[in-house]
Amino acid sequence: MQTLLGNERLKTALAAAFAADKLSHCYLLAGPPGSGKHTLARILSAAMQCSAGSRRPCGTCLPCRKVLDGVHPDVITVDAPEKKTVTVETVRRARADVYVKPNEGRRKIYLFPRAQDMNPAAQNALLKVIEEPPDYAAFLLLTDAAERLLPTIRSRAVTLQLSPLSEPVCVEALRRRFPDKPREALADAWVRSGGFLGQAEQLLTEGEALAGETLRFADCFAGRDPLGLTELLVPMERLRSEQLLPLLRQWTEVLSQAMQVRVGLPGKWEAARKIGRSRTTADCLNAVRSLQRAEELLQGNVLPGSVCGALQVWLNSAE
Repeated sequence: MQTLLGNERLKTALAAAFAADKLSHCYLLAGPPGSGKHTLARILSAAMQCSAGSRRPCGTCLPCRKVLDGVHPDVITVDAPEKKTVTVETVRRARADVYVKPNEGRRKIYLFPRAQDMNPAAQNALLKVIEEPPDYAAFLLLTDAAERLLPTIRSRAVTLQLSPLSEPVCVEALRRRFPDKPREALADAWVRSGGFLGQAEQLLTEGEALAGETLRFADCFAGRDPLGLTELLVPMERLRSEQLLPLLRQWTEVLSQAMQVRVGLPGKWEAARKIGRSRTTADCLNAVRSLQRAEELLQGNVLPGSVCGALQVWLNSAE
C-alpha cells in the first residue's frame, strides 16, 4: 500500500477489507490522469492474488510478485488501445473468457484501463457478467469520467475515488524522481498539476517544450485570427479529456507569460513574446479566464467537444 501516496482514508478502508477478506467483485477506480488509478489497480490485484493470509498484499509472495511485474496470467487487461472506443466485441471476448477458471490464481481479474471509453453496447455486455459473475471473477474499472458509465454499472461497483496529494507529499515524491530540479520547480509542478503526481511528473519531464497546438494558438491569438482559432479547435474536439487538459493549461501559461512581457519582463517563450507584443493585458486576462472556465468544465466531466465549442466563442470574443 506504500506505493500509493496520500489517500490515507481510502487506504485504511482497503486495509480493513483486505484483512477481513471482504473484497468486492467490482471496483470503480476514479480520478483524473496521473492520480494513481493504475497503482491502485496493481495493489488491488495483488491483494486478490496474495497467498500471505491476512497481511495482503505482502508484495513478496510469488503471486504478488507476478502481479506487480505485470506477468500474472489471471490479471487480464481489457482494451483495444488502437481504437478510440472500447467496442462491444472487445468486451464480449473478455466476457466469454470469464467462464474459464483461473490458470493459477485465487481470482481472475479483468482490468478496464479506460472504462469511460466503452460504448453503450460494450457497457451493456459488461453489465450482464458483473450482475452474476463466477465467484472467482473480479473487475477493476479505471476511469477519469465516471458519469459516462451506465448508472447500473456504477451501482454494482464499489467506487474508490483518488484524491490530490498535499504539497509536502507531492514535492517530496518529485524530489526523489527529479533530484536536480530546484524546489521551486517542483512546487510549481504541484500547483499546475492540481496535486496529481503523474501530471506533475509529466510537466517536469516535458520541460520547456511547447506543443504544436500551443504554437498555433499563439499565432492565431496574436494575429487576431478567429477562423484560425476555429480551425485549430475543431479537430481538438476529438481529444480525450486527459489529452485536452494539458494543452489548455499550457495555453494559460503562455498567456500568463505574455502578460509578464507586457510589463517589461523577458518571457521565456517566443510564443508568449509574440502575444505580448500584439495583444493587451486585458485581452490576455480575458483569454485566461476563458481557459480556466474550460478547465473547470473538463474537470466537471463535460465532454471535450462541448468545451472546445465553447472556447471557440469565448476566445474569439476575448477583447
